[in-house]
Amino acid sequence: MQTVVERELELNLVLSPERSIPVPARLAYRTDDPFAVHITFHVGSDAPVHWTFARELLVEGVFRPCGHGDVRIWPTKVNGRSVICLALSSPDGNALLEASSSPVASWLERTLRAVPPGTEHEQLGMDDGLNELLAPTTRDELWLRDPWTVTDESPEG
Repeated sequence: MQTVVERELELNLVLSPERSIPVPARLAYRTDDPFAVHITFHVGSDAPVHWTFARELLVEGVFRPCGHGDVRIWPTKVNGRSVICLALSSPDGNALLEASSSPVASWLERTLRAVPPGTEHEQLGMDDGLNELLAPTTRDELWLRDPWTVTDESPEG
């Protein structure tokens, strides 16, 4: 059974040190994709903007700067408030977003209760799939039989 943990929140798109605009967003976590978090930004266009990255990156980014390349996350204070900064980079451009730390941390805690860290692989059913794939069949028994074993049917020299 799949569990979905979602949270609507408002982030601030930082345009300059003095100016930012609100951006509605949805955080989503699905147990059928246990290593990832999904963020959908509603930027006022026909199509929302979707980003997916490692949940582990967000978990670490709540406490200390992390990431490189396309996604970087770090905690900081803005006007005395605790915020999580999210820097996103793509061929279409770059964005710096700020989110209040408290709602992000509480949503993240809900995802960690749904799938505790280190148990993500159990959600994928890979062990069951591998066991099924590697299970011997009756045809395999022919190949696994020792060809040098003497049986009653073999001629004796």
